[in-house]
Amino acid sequence: MNTTKLRSALLLAALLGVTASQAEPNAALQPMAFLAGHCWKGTFADGKTTDEHCFEWLYGGKFLRDRHVVRRPDKPGHVGETFYWYDAEARRIDYVYLEDSGAVSRGSAAGVADGVDFPAARYVGEKGDAMTYRSRWTRVGDTAYEAHAEGQTKDGWATMWKMKLERQAK
Repeated sequence: MNTTKLRSALLLAALLGVTASQAEPNAALQPMAFLAGHCWKGTFADGKTTDEHCFEWLYGGKFLRDRHVVRRPDKPGHVGETFYWYDAEARRIDYVYLEDSGAVSRGSAAGVADGVDFPAARYVGEKGDAMTYRSRWTRVGDTAYEAHAEGQTKDGWATMWKMKLERQAK
């Protein structure tokens, strides 16, 4: 499937809300299976801004959708969605992140013993502003994971944020 057709399929799935939360995932997506069917919430270092991710399978476990909301007490937050899939040609998990501001990220992910690594990727805003980032999600038992995001600077990599996200009751 070419990139244009894949994007169209993902966007159509988002618009139609086609889900299958009880599906058995593609084996290549297994490192992310613990996230599916749950919402996860963490608090940024300021103690007030929260980050919530809700994951669900699409099309019988061939895709994983993450609906993302950042809530701030003093100004508007943002929302976005990430779609993960196994790219058989590249032999890796790929993703596209779409944000309400018009920003887009495309990248890949790899399962590791204790979580998921996201190698360097580009985040490009609606006006062309861009940054390079990478992250790692480390499982903390069955009910939490720690997310650590770094941004590339002229001097190397610097932590942008780190937080523990806990599974929310349904």
